[in-house]
Amino acid sequence: MDDEKPVLEQMTDAMSSAADATKEAAKIAVKKVRKAAKKVMPKKKAKKAKKAKKAAKKSSAKKAAKTSGKKTAKKAAKKKKKARKSKR
Repeated sequence: MDDEKPVLEQMTDAMSSAADATKEAAKIAVKKVRKAAKKVMPKKKAKKAKKAKKAAKKSSAKKAAKTSGKKTAKKAAKKKKKARKSKR
């Protein structure tokens, strides 16, 4: 302990230095985890991406047909509502 500095100031300095040390340690740990994840992930991503693309191509045509029918029904309903409001 330093006799020249007040106790409160010494404590705040100690706490801030401890906080900084933990922050730095956390940053280092996160970097290591990210590096490890990068080494593992690309192999799995490539396989899943190919499967997803194939599935998207197959289902996109079906989805387009379904959604277009729904959209036209909604648009027609909106037009009817607008026509009713304009008549009032």
